[in-house]
Amino acid sequence: MAVKIRLRRMGKKRQPIYKVVAADERSPRDGKFIEAIGVYNPITNPATIDIKEDRALYWLGVGAQPTTTVKSLLSKQGILYKRELLKSGLSEEEVAAKLDEWLKNKEAKMISKSAKKAEEVKAKKEEKKIEEEVPETEGTVSENTQEESAE
Repeated sequence: MAVKIRLRRMGKKRQPIYKVVAADERSPRDGKFIEAIGVYNPITNPATIDIKEDRALYWLGVGAQPTTTVKSLLSKQGILYKRELLKSGLSEEEVAAKLDEWLKNKEAKMISKSAKKAEEVKAKKEEKKIEEEVPETEGTVSENTQEESAE
């Protein structure tokens, strides 16, 4: 029996909430599953990801294959990175230290990304102000040229 770690859709129309489940690959998307290992809510901003790390590592360890979406969720949470560190033979303390460093880098990147976005929004607002001012001055210039041509 081949096991996949995949998403199981729940929730109302246009308000999806997904369970991250370990299921037989032959069962339908919203059908029978072996174990629920987490929840993913894409509606919230930023998206909420809550995955049981120990159960995800167990299923990956016994050969379960994650789908592409679940793989990206696991990598965002650092679970795949932790698995690679454990596979390389590092002790639990070394793994914990490297994960802390990785989380700090991830937070720093997110902060810089949000700062860049804020700057872009500010620049766009300034461009809009400039564009609004430019047509007014152009209109007065064209009126002046029309008056001169009339004379």
